[in-house]
Amino acid sequence: MQKLIKITQLSKILNLVDTKTKKPLNHILRYWEKEFTQIKPKKINNQRYYSSKDVEILRFINFLLKVKKMTIKGAKEILRLNIIKLDGNQKFSLKNEYYKEFLKTKSKSILNKVNKLKNYGKKNSS
Repeated sequence: MQKLIKITQLSKILNLVDTKTKKPLNHILRYWEKEFTQIKPKKINNQRYYSSKDVEILRFINFLLKVKKMTIKGAKEILRLNIIKLDGNQKFSLKNEYYKEFLKTKSKSILNKVNKLKNYGKKNSS
């Protein structure tokens, strides 16, 4: 069975949160749904649930828009042409850049969690 992710969880995963209030910016995902036909969340009881395929596409869209600073039109063209599959074996490809950025973000997240655990242990050892 495939795990489905709610829109709020996905907003947090993609770091689509308001910097001041820390509230998830779900409206961005709803907008992207309208713009990118590849995203098809399941709606159960009027709630959006995203499959792992949707999450991967949205991560790539987020990368194109936020990291590569592409326009919606440019990102649509990349997805339409399926460039991510075509350039996978090249050293300097969009796919490689995407995975490097993903690993960098994931590593920072893990490092922050480890540091929190270290600090938590120091507080309790006294």
